[in-house]
Amino acid sequence: MSQPSTSLSLAGLNALVIGGSSGIGEAIAHGYAEAGARVAIAARSPDKLNEATARLAAAYPGSKGYVADVTDAGDLARLAETVARDFGPVDILVPCQGTTIIKPTLDFTPAEIDLIFRTNQTSVFFSCTTFGRAMVERGSGAIINIASLSAHRGWPKACPYAMTKHAVVGLTQTLAAEWAPQGVRVNAISPGFFMTELNAAKMPADRKENALRRTPMGRWGQTRELVGAAVYLASPAASFVTGTVIAVDGGYLASGI
Repeated sequence: MSQPSTSLSLAGLNALVIGGSSGIGEAIAHGYAEAGARVAIAARSPDKLNEATARLAAAYPGSKGYVADVTDAGDLARLAETVARDFGPVDILVPCQGTTIIKPTLDFTPAEIDLIFRTNQTSVFFSCTTFGRAMVERGSGAIINIASLSAHRGWPKACPYAMTKHAVVGLTQTLAAEWAPQGVRVNAISPGFFMTELNAAKMPADRKENALRRTPMGRWGQTRELVGAAVYLASPAASFVTGTVIAVDGGYLASGI
């Protein structure tokens, strides 16, 4: 048996980052391109997608952008067909789409629950299975899901979000166990508190203050600090790693008081 690779290079691999037009997804897309992958991003807002694709392609020619609302089954199927035809087989998938609403649990409406579940849970499941099907058939591939600290703790005033992120961990571990014999690895990252567009807009001041107070490093994460974990999990160096969840959280989950 040959010696396992310790390489973190993604050269020769195609990566697709869904939700790659901003925040965590955009940082991972740039990180993958920097590591040598050919990168495509997908997002539902044409304007944001075009701007993000231009930034990515300016630094890494050959990068692609695709408009798609992956909460719509037809749009997701069209995305898979277009990417396969225009970009090539997807070796690395990051379903990074997500949304949240912060309010007391008793105040959530059915429409709000449906929005959060469709975005964070159902569309992630079908993104994994839609692109994972080809990976299973080829006998290789890596999927990196985006979980959350809320997948490990109770999350007051964001109950539906926490439920979906627990589901992402369950999905990750189940697919990892099921698809390992076919050579497909499935892992996840649980980010701590990063002041992305989503958090900046939706976290009240007291919630931000509490988040910083409970993070041992005492600061917000920078989205670039998630890239190392994402590259590692996609790389040959992680060839025997599947079903794991890496917390990139400044020590939040390690702190008991």
